[in-house]
Order: sequence, then C-alpha cells, then structure tokens
Amino acid sequence: MESFIKTEIILNFVIKIAVVVQLIVLMMKRILFLLLILISVSAFATRKEKRAQILFETSMGNIRIELYNETPLHRDNFLQKVKRGFYDGLLFHRVIKDFMIQGGDPTSKNAPKGKLLGDGEDGDMIPAEFALPQIFHKRGAIAMAREGDDVNPKRSSSSCQFYIVWGKKFDDEMLTKVQQRLDKTTNGAVKIDSVQAEIYKTVGGVPHLDGQYTVFGEVIEGLNVVDKIQQVGTDANDRPLEDVKIIKAKVIKNIRHHGK
Repeated sequence: MESFIKTEIILNFVIKIAVVVQLIVLMMKRILFLLLILISVSAFATRKEKRAQILFETSMGNIRIELYNETPLHRDNFLQKVKRGFYDGLLFHRVIKDFMIQGGDPTSKNAPKGKLLGDGEDGDMIPAEFALPQIFHKRGAIAMAREGDDVNPKRSSSSCQFYIVWGKKFDDEMLTKVQQRLDKTTNGAVKIDSVQAEIYKTVGGVPHLDGQYTVFGEVIEGLNVVDKIQQVGTDANDRPLEDVKIIKAKVIKNIRHHGK
C-alpha cells in the first residue's frame, strides 16, 4: 500500500512537471512571436527613417511627402529641384475633384489669372520607374505627369510637373471594369492584386493610372490639405479660380548619400 502511494505521488509530480514544461514552452513561443513582431516593426521603422521627406508649405496648409527609394531617378530629381528652390512660388495649376491636384509648371510662377498653364518643363524627361505591385496610385500617392503615349510611348515622366492623387473608393464591380481597361492600355501587363484592391476599396485612389505614370512617393501628413485643394472651384481648363500656391518646398529629412 505504501509503495502504491509513493508511486501515485511520483506520478502526480511528473504530471505537474509536464504541465509546467508545457506552460513554459507556450510562454516561450509567445515571447518569440512578440520578439519577431518587434524585430519586424523595428526593421520597418529603420527603413522608414531612411526615406527622404519633403515639406510643401502651401497657401492652404502644409503637405509632408515621403519619397520612395524604389524610384531613385524620380527621388533624386525631386530632391535636387526642391534644394534649389525650383518649386517655391509655383501653383497647383490643374485641379480635378475626386481625381488629383497637379503642380510644378515653372511658367505658373506669377502667372496672371486665367492663363492656360501646363506646358512648362525644366530639363530632360525621366525614364519610367514602375514598381508594381508594391507602389501604386492609392490616395495620397505623388506621381510625375507626362506627355501622352502617342508622343511618349516609353511613358517617360515630366522633368518637374507632378500630381498628388485623391481619387475615389471603388467596389468590386468598378475594379473589374478598371482591370478590363488596364488590360487594353497595358497589354495585360498590369494586374490589380488583392492588396491593392482592398486599399482601392477602403482608402481610394486612381487605379486606371497604374503602370502608366510613375508613382515615387506619398503624403504622410496633410492629406486633409490635399482634400481641401481638390475641392476648390476651377475654370474650364481645371485651373483654380483662386491661386493655390506652393509658398516654399524644403527637404526636412534627407538620406545620407544625397546629403550633397
């Protein structure tokens, strides 16, 4: 009888030890999972810190933009122009509600009201840098304008004129129609994936421009200012009736190899 009691005590002890070990293993798994999340967040934060940022001080408020490293030609071109004050005093000369706001035409500086704008340039065109599916025309994206396919089949970008996307939200039926349009304009090269589709449905944008105009950054602060600008009254040429001016553009965060 005494031997049986001892055996039962030992068995209970072993069971308790096994339960404790299982709890420890479970805790270790949770800790490892949390560590992986922290490492991922840290890596993301580090990557974010290495992106250059631009601040547009406009007559309707400030817009802060982050430039993508995945489009280095466009990033560097934009940084160089901002550093030399190219955009200071220029207008958002073309505004289309629920679509985008466009600026960067050098002839818009001190342009009289009603003057047709949009033909100014500042150097050679920039080769296209499409980075789909990661980078696309979601709301707040900044992209370069360009000449049409008939005179610009390689879809090279303007040297200076850019636009900030506003767009609208899409449902599945609308995205199906956009995809059909993209299949024609890009010969089936551009496909809207599930991640993009979710953002176009919940955030908004202009998906029909994907793979045709180079997106090279995004608004990280001041999207409310973009919203205000895209709602202003315009004339027959989409120029705002009251000037919306870029008072000053400046680099507020640079990346080391561009700190010239």
